[in-house]
Amino acid sequence: MPDQPVPVPVERLGFEMPPAHGTVEAAREHLKARLAEALRLLGRLGYGEGVGGQVTARDPGFEDCYWVNPFGRAFGGLGPGDLLLVDGDGRVVRGERRVNELAFAVHAAVHRARPEVVAVVRAQGPYGRALACLGELLAPITQEACAFYEDHALLDEFTGGGEGDPGRIARALGPYKALILRNRGLLTVGDSVDAAVWWFVEAERAAQVQLIARAAGKPVPIDHRSAVATRERFGSDLAAWVSYQPLRQSGDTPVASTS
Repeated sequence: MPDQPVPVPVERLGFEMPPAHGTVEAAREHLKARLAEALRLLGRLGYGEGVGGQVTARDPGFEDCYWVNPFGRAFGGLGPGDLLLVDGDGRVVRGERRVNELAFAVHAAVHRARPEVVAVVRAQGPYGRALACLGELLAPITQEACAFYEDHALLDEFTGGGEGDPGRIARALGPYKALILRNRGLLTVGDSVDAAVWWFVEAERAAQVQLIARAAGKPVPIDHRSAVATRERFGSDLAAWVSYQPLRQSGDTPVASTS
């Protein structure tokens, strides 16, 4: 039997690794820059529709405080100085604008339930919403979709214009990286802004492929054992961070801070 190939450790592939910071302030500035950049990227991809989209990132120094985009501002023009620091009760601690309080309550509930999560993404993508209208999970029909295999959940009820109990969404997410909100769309989390945003983009694309495949015929699922093995290789937040780097380098124009 031939020798099995040995996977090359990610750190030996020549990719930039997540940076370490010597001070809380340095970590905060990097986080804000990455968050603003991610919001612009989501806007460029068409996921910033209306005022409902929101990305939050846990502050590295202040307990139960999160950086977030301001209410009513387009994703595309945001810089680090436009971001708000909001505490877990929805009070703006730093910044001059308002926060989307209903949406933020859900993010705060997720952050509190999942202390290891740095970022939460809830944006507007057409294919994630279309799949959510079917009340279906992402099927393991491609390598990319296998990253979510048995690592995402469905909240099989419509929460309407108001969120009601924000903890309901956090409980539905559980320990997973993604949640499909029936009739609404996708929510993703990660241990970095980069990972959380990558999972959103990847889930949106997986939903697109699933819908196209279903329209064309009957998709052939990947078997359980192979799907699990694929998830273990490509489904970590570090793998998401690495995968996100070419995307963030693909044309984002820096926006100067307005602080």
